[in-house]
Amino acid sequence: MKPYQQIAIDECGEALVAIPADIFALEQPHPYQKLGAPYQESKVDSPYYLRQGVIDCLIEGQKRLQQDYPDWRILIFDAYRPVEVQQFMVDFTLAEIAKAQGYELPVSEDKRQVILEQVYQFWAMPSLDRATPPPHSTGAALDVTLVDRQNLPIDMGSPIDEISERSYPDYFASSKEPAEQAFHGRRQILKNAMIAAGFRQHPHEWWHFSLGDQMWAWSLGEQQGDKQFVARYGRY
Repeated sequence: MKPYQQIAIDECGEALVAIPADIFALEQPHPYQKLGAPYQESKVDSPYYLRQGVIDCLIEGQKRLQQDYPDWRILIFDAYRPVEVQQFMVDFTLAEIAKAQGYELPVSEDKRQVILEQVYQFWAMPSLDRATPPPHSTGAALDVTLVDRQNLPIDMGSPIDEISERSYPDYFASSKEPAEQAFHGRRQILKNAMIAAGFRQHPHEWWHFSLGDQMWAWSLGEQQGDKQFVARYGRY
């Protein structure tokens, strides 16, 4: 169990609502839908949903961003993710890692467990337990990046979902290379806008932010030395 999963949840019951496509850029077609992820098995058939309070803060985050970078927008790569989709993506990632390491599919149970340890460094366990939901299954977590006025992506130094240390938010922080310094600077621009709006950043993923889920509460508690924070949102 990850440390944030020990946080209590006081589900507020706030509904999932569609992310306004006229305000934010959306990754289209959605990358997991292209792979065949089973969104149709959930209450909503699109990943572009969040809790209303989270959307309100996301709008504030974009306003903060555009105060200094008026030509940039937040692009939503992924948001609400049903547990069925979480399981699909864990299985897909496991198979991709296995193939990259030269294993034939299906792998043995021993090899499967070893590879799963790598997968779960970046993907949350697809738990059906309402006390330990995957962050994206709460409707309070999302993956984002930046685009310019032409909706072209701003280079952040590594793609979303890359399973490597390059995904760590501060991976380029101490680099002396100008290009890598620029990557770090852009990551900081995104982080600062989101944090100012109330979000917390995943410690190992520059693109992942949450507001109101267990990871958010755990992060606030770690920062302030107060372990009494409670998550607002559990599994939708």
